Formats: sequence, C-alpha cells, structure tokens
Amino acid sequence: MKTLFLDAIHCKNISRPPVWIMRQAGRHLASYRALRKRYSFLEMCHEPDLITEVTLLPITAYGMDAAILFSDILVIPEAMGLGLRFEENIGPLFEHPINSVADIEALPEPNTAKLHYVAKGINQLKKQLTIPLIGFAGAPFTVASYMIEGKSSRDLKKTKQWMLKDPASFHLLLKKIANWTTAYLHMQIDAGVDAIQIFDSWANALSYDAFGEFSLSYLQNLIAHLKTPSILFCRGSSVFAPQLAEISPNCIGLDWNCHLPSLRKKIAPSIALQGNFDPDLLYAPLPHIEKTVKKTLAEMAGEPGYIVNLGHGIAPDVTEDAVRTFVDCVKSVR
Repeated sequence: MKTLFLDAIHCKNISRPPVWIMRQAGRHLASYRALRKRYSFLEMCHEPDLITEVTLLPITAYGMDAAILFSDILVIPEAMGLGLRFEENIGPLFEHPINSVADIEALPEPNTAKLHYVAKGINQLKKQLTIPLIGFAGAPFTVASYMIEGKSSRDLKKTKQWMLKDPASFHLLLKKIANWTTAYLHMQIDAGVDAIQIFDSWANALSYDAFGEFSLSYLQNLIAHLKTPSILFCRGSSVFAPQLAEISPNCIGLDWNCHLPSLRKKIAPSIALQGNFDPDLLYAPLPHIEKTVKKTLAEMAGEPGYIVNLGHGIAPDVTEDAVRTFVDCVKSVR
C-alpha cells in the first residue's frame, strides 16, 4: 500500500505532502451525477456495490493519495429509527425528529447490524484500493443538531435553545449518539479502514465554553477508543485548534480562516495538520489555483505532518479541471 498519507498523519513524511479532498466523491463529478440519475442518494449509501463505485470515482479521476468512504454522517440517526430522507434542493429531512426528553429516552441501544452495508462496502474497497481508506462519522453535537432541527439549519436555533435551557437532557442525547458512534467506528475499523475522520460540521455555532462542554469532551471520548489514526475536523477549527490539540488527535483538519504556517508553530509537532485551502479557490482561474497552492506548499516545505486538503468540502458546481489542477499541483512537488 502507498503510505504517503499514513506517513503524514503520523508526522513522519519525508516526501511531498499527500492530498485528498473532502467531498471528493460528490456532485462535481460527471460520473457521480450520471449515477444519481439512476439511484437516490440513500440507495447509493445503502448499497455496498455503489458505495464502492462512488468511493473509487475520484481515485480514478485524480489519483488522490487517500480515499474516503462514500456515506453520510446521518446513517446513525437513520439506524436509530428517525426516518431519514433526502429531497433535492432541500437536503436531509427526518420524519421523526427529537422533540422531547421522552424521544431521547426511547432511542435504541447501538446496533451496528443495521449499518452492515457500510462494513461490506469497506470490505469490497479494501480488495481494490492501493491507497489508505478513511472512514468517518459525525461528531455527537453535529448529529444531535440534525436530529433536533429535523433538517439542515443555519442558526441551529432549536438545538441551542435546548442545549441552554436543559443541558442535562442534551447531554443524554449526546451520550446516546456517542455510544452509537463508538460502535459504528469500531465496525469500520474492524472492516478495514486505515484512518478515521470525525466531522463536527456545526461546531462553529458554539461559543468557546460551549464547545468545550458539548463538543470537545465527546470528541475526546471518541478518539480515546480508536485503534486507528484520527483526524478531527470542525468548522471553526481556526479558533478551536488549541483545544482540539489538547485531546491529542493524530491530526487536526483546519478551515481556511487561519494562516497555516503560523498555526503550525502553536500546535505540537506530533499532531499533523490538514487543510486549509478556501474551497472557493477552485472557482479561480487555473493559473491562480496553481500559484496559491505553490505558495502554501512552499510555506509548509519540509513539514512531515502536513496533509493537503480544502478547509471544507468541494462545492458541487466546481469544474473537474479545477480539482485536477489543484491535485496535480500538489503531486508535482519534489
């Protein structure tokens, strides 16, 4: 197996930095859109053959240094019985969102058999990949926000009101999600993933103190039980990176609001950094993409614990030429 990514996540890379991109197997790919004309998003998440096919699409197209499992962070609440569906131009919707403490208490205990299709997809991928496979899950706070809001929300009003008015029951929900997530990540690791990324996509909605109480403590518990390298990614990571470093993940995924070389000086050299290009860079003219990538790579030259990525996922209307330019520019470094 090509180990560039694994060397970097262990801060032992002596070659060029590895590159992969969040949402690399997504809507910007024509090959993905062709599949979506034939299958719903949830069908693609549930069918091991489709999980395998979609995960491999960007590897074939761009030659990334790591693959990330095609799935969704909401398969856990779906397995809990909340009735997940996706609607075009709207996103995820839950038929049975969490509305009361009784709803929280009624949530079932972890049962990874309901997520068997993920393990089978991983098994199939490991037979075909020559690069590391990254598994993932949503952080408890982010997953809880979807379960309470019942859909995507920009302000998380219901979630934060619940959190502030009744923190005890909010913690109960987070603990139940964390128990499911721990079991789910163990299942992925047993199936063969080489690393785990945990997404706290809505952590930027939290205050500094609230982040420590309602996010960080649960992230710490999750990574303490992992047998593989861990990457913690959250929106707001430029602010929360020192706190994330305190719980000693293998790697911190950074958004694009910080100066990466400056932050590198503040984080222990034993912790790898991932990121942190502005996703909108991929809308720029190709020469500008090359110039920007080369500038950051020059600033991070010789860093053994650096993984190139965006500060968030690829937007769906980005061109394949832009992504290929970004990746090829990284791979051309000597």
